[in-house]
Amino acid sequence: MAKKTKNKGSKGNTITLNKAAGHEFFIEQRFEAGIALEGWEVKSLRENRVNLKESYVLIKDDEIWLFGAHITPLPTASTHINPDPTRTRKLLLHRREIDMLRGQVERKGYTLVPTAMYWKRGRAKLEIGLAKGKKQHDKRAVSKDRDWQREKARLFKRG
Repeated sequence: MAKKTKNKGSKGNTITLNKAAGHEFFIEQRFEAGIALEGWEVKSLRENRVNLKESYVLIKDDEIWLFGAHITPLPTASTHINPDPTRTRKLLLHRREIDMLRGQVERKGYTLVPTAMYWKRGRAKLEIGLAKGKKQHDKRAVSKDRDWQREKARLFKRG
């Protein structure tokens, strides 16, 4: 019997990315969390009908919650349910991780932002970034550095 090959780094596993998070925050540490979903939400995720752009993560009552993530219901969703696209979804992490994140958020002024959603072994996972907000001058410096790297690559390519 042949061994199964694993697709490491495959783009097929990524559901969505939150590119705005990288622009607005310095992401210092990343965590993987499970998501408590309903059936219609899983079907929508398989069709990549999710938007993390305006979403955020909060810690309430020793649990972590995802707010503002928009999962568009499929038109073929069951008729006996009333789908709520922006409902609050519970995230699943170990107690140690939750306690550590709470300490970072409350004491050191960090914030939690969702950065990506992907499939792992048939389950939807959310990547959470422990982040600090960027100031306007930080954003300009990053943009300036990116432009310089692009220009440098052009110069080396020509010469």
